[in-house]
Amino acid sequence: MSKRIQATNVGAYFGQLKAVEDITLTIEPMQVTALIGPSGCGKTTFIRTINRMHEVVPGARVEGSVHIDGEDIYGPGVDPVAVRRLVGMVFQRPNPFPTMSIYDNAAAGLKINGVKGRANLDDVVERSLHLAGLWDEVRTRLGKPGASLSGGQQQRLCIARALAVEPSVILMDEPCSALDPISTLRIEDLIRELKDRYTIVIVTHNMQQAARVSDTTAFLHVEGAGQPGKLVEFGPTPKIFTKPDDPRTEGYITGRFG
Repeated sequence: MSKRIQATNVGAYFGQLKAVEDITLTIEPMQVTALIGPSGCGKTTFIRTINRMHEVVPGARVEGSVHIDGEDIYGPGVDPVAVRRLVGMVFQRPNPFPTMSIYDNAAAGLKINGVKGRANLDDVVERSLHLAGLWDEVRTRLGKPGASLSGGQQQRLCIARALAVEPSVILMDEPCSALDPISTLRIEDLIRELKDRYTIVIVTHNMQQAARVSDTTAFLHVEGAGQPGKLVEFGPTPKIFTKPDDPRTEGYITGRFG
């Protein structure tokens, strides 16, 4: 299920503004890859090129190529909706549909993709809530609003919603930034559990979190206002955090800038 991602010379634009430039890296399956770097260096923009969400913005475009297990997701005839089913995304703030029940939140993607039949939905909803570590907490109140859950539970519900459509890749954009420390640790535990089944890419400003959960780390940097973000260094997380090759990486990790 887990898949390899190969980004080659990826650049992303908002109109004439180039947000990221010439990013080339390989994200291995069954690993967690962290993207770190100062605000405005293009981390979120880059991960949105991996599931073709970047192009949803009017005037936005992508150059270079992104291959998932050898298939160019920007190739002729490739359906962006199919790519987004393959590559799920969890956002910075928990965003359950407020008027929907816990059950309907978990099943939302399935219904959009045409899955019918209560028995089929029940099975997948229960499985995805189990995978998200939430089933035991909500099994007796699936009819309650998703918004009635705590912040950490809402984020795990959003993860369950993403898992329900059986993606191969999960992108997480600052998934813990709005959560308390206990909820953050629960999400980090969940990330470690899920990497046996999925390729996971996480954007984080939390250096300790990147060190705790990731196998590999990519450091992006921007030289100045109006300049595109660029990949400075990419490698095993222990090396990036203890013996980086580039002084800019060391400066960011040690807090001297950023």
